Amino acid sequence: MAIDRIVRPGLEGVVAAQTRLSSVDGEAGELIIGGFPVEQLANQATFEETVYLLLEGALPNARQLLAFRQELDSRRSCSPEILQILRTAAAQKIPGMDVLRMAAGMLALKADGESAIDDDDTSSALKLIAVFPTIVAAYARLLDDLEPIPQRADLGHAANYLYMLFGKVPGPERIRALETYLNTVVDHGLNASTFTARVIISTQSDLISAIVGAVGALKGPLHGGAPGPALDMVFEIGEAGRAESILREKLKRGERFMGFGHRVYRVRDPRADVLAKAAEQLYATDADRKLYELARHVERTVLRLLDEYKPGRKLQTNVEFYTALLLHGLELPTDLFTPTFAVGRVAGWVAHCFEQQKQNRLIRPDSEYIGEKGGNWIAVGER
Repeated sequence: MAIDRIVRPGLEGVVAAQTRLSSVDGEAGELIIGGFPVEQLANQATFEETVYLLLEGALPNARQLLAFRQELDSRRSCSPEILQILRTAAAQKIPGMDVLRMAAGMLALKADGESAIDDDDTSSALKLIAVFPTIVAAYARLLDDLEPIPQRADLGHAANYLYMLFGKVPGPERIRALETYLNTVVDHGLNASTFTARVIISTQSDLISAIVGAVGALKGPLHGGAPGPALDMVFEIGEAGRAESILREKLKRGERFMGFGHRVYRVRDPRADVLAKAAEQLYATDADRKLYELARHVERTVLRLLDEYKPGRKLQTNVEFYTALLLHGLELPTDLFTPTFAVGRVAGWVAHCFEQQKQNRLIRPDSEYIGEKGGNWIAVGER
């Protein structure tokens, strides 16, 4: 059988895996997660329900959900060695994604009262999902010269993250906003970080190594590092009356609008609609409503000007724009945006690793050699 030797830079259009976890239809603007449209799942499920759905293939009943929450709660603590690394990193002001990568690589070290992670991938998976928010929250506090706050057994995953960050039990509006966000970003097809995780696990390496690799991929600004700048533009504009003139000048200078356009979606990113509604609810009850209204005005102006300056490009609002607005409304600093993305996406990475293990096939694409041939060796003294 002939082998397709067409070179596809970036592997664009190449199908490398089959998955039941999520479906991304860029032409229709559709995202399905575990069989559910993201618009239906994200704003109703708890994060634990979504994670269970990805890992088990079905939503949990009440008994299963309680047991799953208890499994996660028993694994939220960091080992003393990881906490010491966080303290050392905070003293050196190391970026949060670098610290998350280092800490994730140390998760074989057990926390107090916890069994050590061995070769049990299920145990490793639950530990990774449970402890990511603990690592991110503890490091954020240490950067602010504050002590880490232990988790509370009576709080769920999203609520614990906010509690460990700010030291107070969050209200239902804030919990719902964060759960909606985490559900929305939990999985999104074979993106760069997910593909990285699947490549590593396909070598029969361990789950922690695969997730460490995924964190490294997510750190790149072309993948997970763009939500912050999307809101910087809104702050720069400051008031609605300045939006059009500033945006026109940016377009004339050839600047790119962060938070608009997507490599996959040719229409509006469905995640943007989900997070827009979540942001509207949050800002109506527990955040700066004026900022929300300004952001909506900036969005409308950007879309109108993009249609004018770049007709036919179909540059629509993507998930980054409302990610920035929502997480800012939750009082998260910009430096926490990408680590918080990882808090949600780690569940998708883990679920993809399990799928890849079942396929038991090494991911090993070919490359096309374009260098010279026929070289003749010359000794170093004669060159």
